[in-house]
Amino acid sequence: MIKQKSNSRGGIGPRSFLDDNKEFERWLRSQCKVVERDLDEKHKKMKDDPFVFLRATFFRWARSIEALCPELTDAPRVLSVGDTHIENFGTWRDAEGRLVWGVNDFDEAASIAYPFDLVRLATSARLAPKAKKKKARAMTHVGNGDAAKAILVGYKEGLKQPRPSLLDEQASWMRAYVTCTDDERHEFWDDVEKYPRAKPPSAVAATLRKKLPPDAAFDRFATRVAGVGSLGRPRFLAIADWCGGQIVREAKALVPSAWDWAHDRKGKLRFLDLAKGSYRAPDPHLMLERQNGFVIRRLAPDSRKINLGDHANMSLELDLLNVMGFDIGAIHAATAGASTTIAADLIKRDSDWLHAAAKAAAAFVEDDFKEWRRHG
Repeated sequence: MIKQKSNSRGGIGPRSFLDDNKEFERWLRSQCKVVERDLDEKHKKMKDDPFVFLRATFFRWARSIEALCPELTDAPRVLSVGDTHIENFGTWRDAEGRLVWGVNDFDEAASIAYPFDLVRLATSARLAPKAKKKKARAMTHVGNGDAAKAILVGYKEGLKQPRPSLLDEQASWMRAYVTCTDDERHEFWDDVEKYPRAKPPSAVAATLRKKLPPDAAFDRFATRVAGVGSLGRPRFLAIADWCGGQIVREAKALVPSAWDWAHDRKGKLRFLDLAKGSYRAPDPHLMLERQNGFVIRRLAPDSRKINLGDHANMSLELDLLNVMGFDIGAIHAATAGASTTIAADLIKRDSDWLHAAAKAAAAFVEDDFKEWRRHG
């Protein structure tokens, strides 16, 4: 049974979404030099649909989800992704040059009760417009309950046998659906040509240049607008020529997790703890420039986020939700002792708990979305 209650900071109840949004953005401005035009763009995107709204508002989730699902708050805590959703996955190359797939954004990493990564993933699957269109074309018995079950089955497997998803080996079946097409390659490099010049902070500029190969011919620094939840945080690019082609490195401002903001905790950057933790095959170019708080990474057509809504039919969609759940399970398994304590906790829960929690969370997000459309 999903119950609602108010928490000590308001959460569900007297605090409106508009109030939380204003407070969060005041805090964000205290953490980094906000790009106001990008924040305006985020506000516009938040009116697109409930799925985009969910992606843009992890801070509201962080403040509200425990009050919305109080029966999940006492579950074992693990170092969690926080901002899980169906488009927070992508591909990259590891130190061996292998193509890897999995969660590729850990901006909101924090210590959280393990169910909430799963609830947010299942909620995003409910709200994604493209996923709903696929369901309409598929067999009528496939629905949100099936999606939640697929996530949970994959999650349990990931806890038991955690490992990265290597697209050249165990997960080779995914290659046709998540690797870059020729059109996407052309679009990527066309965008690189169009990115406007920019001047990063000196320490960030120096780090970006150090992350280029020693004999690369530096071209320029640039900036770009990307993401949804991170819109407003500055991004800088270093573009260079090397061995007959262009290469790109990106620096994105990193601030403490909104989960810590929502719980009045002193923020701690946990991005690399998860990205380079046990059972990962991390991007060797990924690092943190600590002086100014920027994540540095390689950008390329094969190192990117993936819009999985563009691929295949509903049976494959369930397969993809299953491997998303698997990757979350492998991430949670990296917390010492988590596999055992979580397995024991899952046995106590009824078979419908994830479906019920995601249904309640989606309704809450849709109410906030309507408020934003009316008054935002």
